[in-house]
Amino acid sequence: MATNIATLEGRGTTKSASSADIVFAPLQGSGSVSWSEIARTAFDSLLANRVRSFLTMLGVIIGVASVVALMALGDGASQSITSQIQSIGTNLLFIAPGQLNRGPGSGNIAAQNLSLDDYEAIVALKLPLNGVAPVAQTGGTLVAAAADKQVSIVGTTPSYAPLHSFEMAAGTFFDEVQARDGTAVVVLGANVAKDLFGSGQAVGQTVRLNGQPLRVIGVLKAKGGGGFGSVDDNAFMPIKYAQQRFANMRTADGNKYRVSSITLSVTNAQDIEGVQGRISALLRDRHGLDSDGSEDDFTILSQAAFLSTLNTITGLLTAFLAAVAGISLLVGGIGIMNIMLVSVTERTREIGLRKAVGARSRDILLQFLVEAVALSLTGGLLGLALGFMVATLVTLSGVLTASVSLFSVSLAVGFAVIVGLFFGIYPAQRAAKLNPIDALRYE
Repeated sequence: MATNIATLEGRGTTKSASSADIVFAPLQGSGSVSWSEIARTAFDSLLANRVRSFLTMLGVIIGVASVVALMALGDGASQSITSQIQSIGTNLLFIAPGQLNRGPGSGNIAAQNLSLDDYEAIVALKLPLNGVAPVAQTGGTLVAAAADKQVSIVGTTPSYAPLHSFEMAAGTFFDEVQARDGTAVVVLGANVAKDLFGSGQAVGQTVRLNGQPLRVIGVLKAKGGGGFGSVDDNAFMPIKYAQQRFANMRTADGNKYRVSSITLSVTNAQDIEGVQGRISALLRDRHGLDSDGSEDDFTILSQAAFLSTLNTITGLLTAFLAAVAGISLLVGGIGIMNIMLVSVTERTREIGLRKAVGARSRDILLQFLVEAVALSLTGGLLGLALGFMVATLVTLSGVLTASVSLFSVSLAVGFAVIVGLFFGIYPAQRAAKLNPIDALRYE
């Protein structure tokens, strides 16, 4: 039959400071322990020192909250970037000047070699494309009646708008006739229109670029953007007009008009590699380069490959941030071990009494181990709630949608429990190995 500490007190045993609240888990006939009794006793012990228990859990709370919140923010940022890229399609190819792996300066030299004639030669191939558009980009200041703004000037053709899924907030994009004639018209990004005309009507107004008047014929809907810039801060005009107004639009020999890039949309995703190969061969032949590609002065970028690379980078960054946040979980584990060691010292006489009435070493081991896990698990659940709250506040702010995934929850809480087990083993073993006679003599 199980004997508890209260019974011993009735027989004249001196009452310890903590023994009145803690009852030894009764032994079953098979020699097993009562897990429910161990759990109840563990939580009673923790609740008896609420402030100390909370401060012990604080490191775990902060660690789990940080891991959950950072992984949610990382996933939200990745999804936001991915959706922006996918909104303009994954069948896009971008031809840029220079080789990305040739170091600084190569792009500037090669920029003189990608010309409007290259664009026309690509169009003449009659490849299976939804469209192709050249881009001649520079900077300039647009001046309106009441304001002026430094913007990125994009000279292009009408096919540029559908390739990038532009939507008009007002007016229209310029058409083929205006592009062919180099008409002095401009389409403004959402931010440019707002800065120049406020809440007023922009379409039909006149702005000046380098002293020359331009008629505003359209305003784009806001698309947002990231570190690579946003179309909301751009002004779009016929490429012929831009090339005639800016001296830096000519190649080094002055005989051709240069382009900053060429955008293509392949009809079928299966044809992307074939189209890329045909264009590469064409440009090498036009530029007099070796067919092996070792001297290429251009780079063809795939939207799908770029998206895959970007997802890999954001995934690694999120994992790195979560790992850094996880350091606080280790700090919290050290705090748990420290408090459990203090608890063993404080309850030395109690441990001696338990062993005197038949408690085995494994019973003591389980008791203290369950207390350590209870601390870490409770801290993990509180940290999960805090992390979810942070993610919700970020989502409500409209900055991005921070989604808490089941994986991040399992990872954070699971790691918190493992920390409790790992850092609780040593104090539990120390308690289990106490000699009952020495423990009863402890003051």
